[in-house]
Amino acid sequence: MAKTLGEELRGARNARGLSLREVERATGIHNAHLSQIETDSIVRPDLAILWELSAFYDIDYAKLMRLAGYSAHRSSNGHEKEQLSVAFRTMGELTPQERKETLEFMAGLKRGRHGGG
Repeated sequence: MAKTLGEELRGARNARGLSLREVERATGIHNAHLSQIETDSIVRPDLAILWELSAFYDIDYAKLMRLAGYSAHRSSNGHEKEQLSVAFRTMGELTPQERKETLEFMAGLKRGRHGGG
């Protein structure tokens, strides 16, 4: 039987002997959110979270996307997937403060696009 996303991530964490709080300290993802993902209360977390956990646990990102129900081929020419891959790799190279500022900037763009303020 195929694993769920939560089972995959919980297994990876347990195999490393880590607590949810230790993963939170290392990734910046709140332990309550991690718990909800591991118990499959959240079955489709944000792509950025999947990327962070993929890098942290050294799990194939495409595998986590598949387990979360994301299509591996969201665009016909693969251009969107390539752009996301470059963006996530770049985010991984930033300092924690730079990542925070980048995410705040992106949230502002999204709010502006939807007419929010």
